[in-house]
Amino acid sequence: MKTIDDILKLGNPKLYEKCEPVLKSELDEVKGWVQDLHEAMEDIRRVYGFGRGIAAPQLGIMKRLFYLNLDKPYVIINPELKNLSEDRFELWDDCMSFPNLLVKVSRHKSLTLEYLDENWEKQSIRAEDDLSELIQHEFDHLEGVLCTMRAIDDKSFMIR
Repeated sequence: MKTIDDILKLGNPKLYEKCEPVLKSELDEVKGWVQDLHEAMEDIRRVYGFGRGIAAPQLGIMKRLFYLNLDKPYVIINPELKNLSEDRFELWDDCMSFPNLLVKVSRHKSLTLEYLDENWEKQSIRAEDDLSELIQHEFDHLEGVLCTMRAIDDKSFMIR
């Protein structure tokens, strides 16, 4: 069972690495990875009261995979962001890798997410506002980018 203790924390070098694509031959492994992501996210929710998504590299799985649990669970494999809006908005972002820190960032107001699901079928989601922000946050993890690296300025940090 994966818990908060398994989530890599700010400063861990793996969090700054770009992830490799998931291969179709790894699809059987994806189910286990998603279970691990789900368990760790549930533990964060229990302890800190937040968490709608978690990226594989946060558990040291260096694959282009993230998991969202919104109105239902979403397994996002090899995502691509398209149609990023010119309109942006600012918000205080949080992250399971540093759950007591908030970072003010600027994100695209809307985008299209194209990805493969757990059945290796192509999917597409048009996202706006908070869902757009969440997708950008999780996608950044796959690129080795943390929201601390997207802070608006040096005053954009706050302890929760």
